[in-house]
Amino acid sequence: MTASSTARVKTDRPGRYGKQLASHFSTKLQTSWDAESGRGHLTFAGEAIGEVDMVVGDRVLLLHLECDEDALDRLERVVGVHLVRFGTRDGLEVAWRRRGGDEGTRWTAADLEG
Repeated sequence: MTASSTARVKTDRPGRYGKQLASHFSTKLQTSWDAESGRGHLTFAGEAIGEVDMVVGDRVLLLHLECDEDALDRLERVVGVHLVRFGTRDGLEVAWRRRGGDEGTRWTAADLEG
């Protein structure tokens, strides 16, 4: 794993969205979610290999992605788009920041229209 990216998703319900991501992906990926600790994990295998750690904070869901360099855009998109879809009513925004401070991809409900 050579690339990493982090997103701080502002929400009043970070635990709900962390649990929903883990549950949604559990049919295709190895996932975990511990509501008591507010932590979860997604493990991607296949064409795009990577891992996402999820941590609940005060009104924020912290996502930390580590993957092969060539999978970074794809996995930022997969996680970001799913989370934005789940949180359409709450107007979630997922803006990734890559190692070194570079901007990654950014996802909002407007990106899903059309």
